[in-house]
Amino acid sequence: MTHILTRACLCLLLAAGPALAQSPEEEDLAEDQQLMVDPAFSDDPEAVVPAEPSAAERQRAAEQARGPETARGSGAQLRGLDKITGRTEDFTLTVGELVAFGRLEVSLAECRYPAADPTSDAYAELTITDSRANARLFAGWMIASSPALSALDDSRYDVWVISCTRA
Repeated sequence: MTHILTRACLCLLLAAGPALAQSPEEEDLAEDQQLMVDPAFSDDPEAVVPAEPSAAERQRAAEQARGPETARGSGAQLRGLDKITGRTEDFTLTVGELVAFGRLEVSLAECRYPAADPTSDAYAELTITDSRANARLFAGWMIASSPALSALDDSRYDVWVISCTRA
């Protein structure tokens, strides 16, 4: 019985031999795939803790993350689509105004556009409610250049921003 077990173990070792042997490239790859440890929590005395960014570097990063400067519009031009009839309607709202489109009530809270290029884009903060169901269907910002990014989700109607009106 031990003879059979010995042979089986030898067969397994011979079969696994090539898999156990690693080339130098494979060893480097295995080292790269190891769990990265923050040097601040390492037991290695030669580990280097990365320096904190300076206040000027943090300020520059914050300014880059803000994006382009925007200006506030006095209103917005919107377009509505009735998906059943295929009818589209353009309507202009001033800030704070409410307009009815089918069973929807669309309210404009704010409209902004890039100050450097007013015709390039528009960002409108809208609230759209279903007057029959007394339910809010959309509340947030719609972007003219990316209407699908934050869109109204209704089976019959679509509403999107065309542009901001400037005073």
